[in-house]
Amino acid sequence: MSIGDKLSPIAESFTLKDHTFSVLRAAILDMDIYRPDADLRLDERKLAESLGISRTPIREALARLAQEDLVQIIPRKGVFVCRKTREEILEMVVTWAALESMAARLATQNATDGQLAALRRFAMKHSSDVVRADIEEYSDANIKFHQTILELSGCALLGRTAEGLFTHMQAVRRRTMGESDRARRSVADHMEIIEALMARDADLASRRVREHTMRLHDHISKTWNRLETLSSLRNAAG
Repeated sequence: MSIGDKLSPIAESFTLKDHTFSVLRAAILDMDIYRPDADLRLDERKLAESLGISRTPIREALARLAQEDLVQIIPRKGVFVCRKTREEILEMVVTWAALESMAARLATQNATDGQLAALRRFAMKHSSDVVRADIEEYSDANIKFHQTILELSGCALLGRTAEGLFTHMQAVRRRTMGESDRARRSVADHMEIIEALMARDADLASRRVREHTMRLHDHISKTWNRLETLSSLRNAAG
């Protein structure tokens, strides 16, 4: 299923240009772009038909998405959702590990008892998704868990820096969550992280978050042997 199949017509009451951008951006964020058979090509005509608008606001939205490095517009080839190389993904995971481990350290100092209790309830609630094998739902909750740690740090710049990695980290976590036994391991790791946060143990919380994320790094390093990059898609499109 392509991105155009998931879109609905835009109501005229919205500011067309901005809303078109928001709709397309949200649809890209919802894509499983690292699935081996993911359809990364965006068809302007089909997008316009799905949204019930002309192609002009579509082109304007795609240009803005290209500025955010979410899509790449290749003359005479088409528009493609950007997918990082395996090496870029590994570097991105290392960077995320550094950011979130510092966020966890700060959260032990800045988060309230109520906020940490809420994080624990959230994690326990969604751990049942793994038991039911509802991996997609758990994957979304997993992403929210990590975002919350960044928020609880109280450092807005950490959050803004991580936001630049979020699109691809979300897609990477979505794919890997169903591989091996990573979902069950994730549940166990999350509870250990919460224990360290609630104990206000900055060193332990920081280490557990870092080790948790680096397990993702090691998994990708060992199992993602082939990842079709945008350059190969360009050639195929030609």
